[in-house]
Amino acid sequence: MRVTDPIADMLTRIRNAGRAKHNSVDIPNSKLKARIADILKANGYIKNYKVINDAKQGVLRVYLKYDKKQEHVICGIERVSKPGRRVYSKGKDVEPVLNGMGIAILSTSRGVMTDKQAIKENVGGEVLCNVW
Repeated sequence: MRVTDPIADMLTRIRNAGRAKHNSVDIPNSKLKARIADILKANGYIKNYKVINDAKQGVLRVYLKYDKKQEHVICGIERVSKPGRRVYSKGKDVEPVLNGMGIAILSTSRGVMTDKQAIKENVGGEVLCNVW
């Protein structure tokens, strides 16, 4: 099956697995998806992730994180920039997510980074998604 928006597919798989209380979710791998998973791990939204090599492109296994009440740590995750409508932001114009309580993930000329890093380095780019 061909996916037209692989980033939206990744976010939807994480969202659905969290609602279904799964421990992990498998996603087709790419460098961009692995970098997004790395940012989610660094900010405490997932436990861990690992890349499983297979004959094709590989599998990115994401281990989900839950709190003491068995609620998914990610309250919301949404795709901002879509294939039909790209959303770009300048370095100083990056909007904070929920007044700084969440993060925005941007694809910049210096790599994939959070909104806070983009503001600090004064680089803009495509806003991929918001997580809170």
